[in-house]
Amino acid sequence: MRVYVLNGVNLGRLGTRQVDVYGLTSYADLVTMCVETGRELGLDVLVRQTDAEHELVGWLHAAADERAAVVLNPAAWSHYSIALRDACALLRGPLVEVHISNIHAREEFRHHSVVSAVATGVICGLGVDGYRLALHHLARRLSAETAAAGS
Repeated sequence: MRVYVLNGVNLGRLGTRQVDVYGLTSYADLVTMCVETGRELGLDVLVRQTDAEHELVGWLHAAADERAAVVLNPAAWSHYSIALRDACALLRGPLVEVHISNIHAREEFRHHSVVSAVATGVICGLGVDGYRLALHHLARRLSAETAAAGS
């Protein structure tokens, strides 16, 4: 079962960017954690990060075409990118929106995500553990869907 873990703008700077907000985990460590967690759960996890909005939209289109599940940290784009929201609405598999920080406890402009309305679920404020939780949720969900389709 393919799961895309997609990360938006500035997330490649994890471990060095605002460590008081985002923690000390590096982006490379996040990738390793997601891939290893996926392997343990029987998921084929593909992790990507971009600072180019059009590239992220293209990856979402690919996930939609594959009917793949997605874990998405849209970063700052979550607050204003209608293009990203519309690409998420095309997904045929489940979408879990993840934010490392608690966006509701930060600046007011971060309190709203245009992506949340089309997401299956949202995890925020649990640090990089949010990715692990999202993958566990998707593994259970996809397994249940596969079992239901087989009966």
